[in-house]
Amino acid sequence: MKFCVLGSGSKGNSTYITDGGVNILVDAGLPVRTLAERLSQVGVAISSIDALLCTHDHSDHYQGIRGLMRVCPATMLFANEGTAEGIDRAFPRASFEWRIFESSTPFNIGSMTITPFPVPHNAADPVGFTIASEGRMLGIATDLGCALPSVQESLADCHALILESNYDYDMLMASDRPWSVRCRIAGIRGHLSNDAAAEFIQTMHTDKLQSLHLAHISHECNTTYYAHMSMSQALLECGLGDITLSCLRQNEASLMYDV
Repeated sequence: MKFCVLGSGSKGNSTYITDGGVNILVDAGLPVRTLAERLSQVGVAISSIDALLCTHDHSDHYQGIRGLMRVCPATMLFANEGTAEGIDRAFPRASFEWRIFESSTPFNIGSMTITPFPVPHNAADPVGFTIASEGRMLGIATDLGCALPSVQESLADCHALILESNYDYDMLMASDRPWSVRCRIAGIRGHLSNDAAAEFIQTMHTDKLQSLHLAHISHECNTTYYAHMSMSQALLECGLGDITLSCLRQNEASLMYDV
């Protein structure tokens, strides 16, 4: 199984995953033209996408869905009921044909086993995903306000993990964002800070993780240097210093990684 993060941040999120037989996207938060361009950079035609999985109903995770369905009408759409309803409200003239899943209930797309799990975030019914194929597992948890033990348990068997490291606390509190916004971001249904992401990994007790990819890094209240430094120090402290660590970006696709 392989994956490429096409974009990660407050302006749009999407991840491509393939096991050679099935091609899926997790979220379509980028314009369809951008999705197509970044997929083509890794040798993938957008017309080959079999399914789209939606994590939650915030526009930076779904704003490209109408364009995607216009150019790829055969792509299957998956979401839980709360997320589907939220996206439908944003596109009242569209008629999306949803395949509704239940959070915490696994389902299959071809040879992939998808397991959605609830996460704490200020959306209708947000989830993360684990995606498994041929004995390998990728985890995606990019919008979560706190490190619940249930989320750590869901991700403990992952070989590769895309994890939010959204903000540096001092930069957030010194920013010119309204106090209410700063409190929401730092709250238990907001986003993970660099320190919280580091603590998440240190307390997860995983023995399978081989690569870790830091996501949703704020352009205004964080830097890739701070996020990487915080996590690399945490990994060394808990004996996981040999794990591959990367920072994902908003304006460019990542490398194509093996799970």
